[in-house]
Amino acid sequence: MTTRLGSVNEFCWMDLKTRDPSGTADFFARTLGWRFAVDETDWRRATKITAGGCRIGGVSDLADPVYPPDTPSHIAYYLAVDDVERRTEAAVANGARLVVPPFDAGDQGRMATLVDPVGAAFSLWEPHRFTGWDIPPGLAHAPTRMVLACEEPERARHFYRATTGAHLAHADFVTAPGPSASAPQWELVVGAADVDAVLARGRAQGAGSVVRSDETGRPVARLRSTEGLTVRLLGAVRA
Repeated sequence: MTTRLGSVNEFCWMDLKTRDPSGTADFFARTLGWRFAVDETDWRRATKITAGGCRIGGVSDLADPVYPPDTPSHIAYYLAVDDVERRTEAAVANGARLVVPPFDAGDQGRMATLVDPVGAAFSLWEPHRFTGWDIPPGLAHAPTRMVLACEEPERARHFYRATTGAHLAHADFVTAPGPSASAPQWELVVGAADVDAVLARGRAQGAGSVVRSDETGRPVARLRSTEGLTVRLLGAVRA
């Protein structure tokens, strides 16, 4: 990357929404080396995730009554925008379904949650005190890009450009490989020096599935936790 994720018109944060917070933390700690710890400076005592000392996300327990009982485990991703009301209106006008209207997240920012026209959920985030990711390029097992695989990638690309008014420099829109058993979803891409070692650790932890490919000239894989949370791994370019 020549610029960092986290700026306006880029994804800026993730939240692992899980029914097994301790098991999820253990899985990603063992496979990717992510560290999970309660943020003592946060009045909510929320669990935050770090990679190489940089904050990369948080954890939410779906047992909390604030979530409907049938909410599936998933990773929520936040797209930074300049004006959440205006961008929400643009998203709806371009075919998105509004799930949670704009609201203030304390003094940290303002957000809304939607489902885009191809079926992928995302949240818009207008930062106030909290701007999200601030990750130096090349940090191992930290966010580098986002990927949306779906049947209509060009439609999705057009939607996000029309919604934000800008090209998402660190997002890829790709064609889903064959019929998908689940709805389209955004996935995080993390860099990994040794993709096979990460996958081996995933299998040892009972990973639901792991997929590896070298079609791009560098190892690419998908790591899926036992609860179904997925991230993509991107290895170094082969000599």
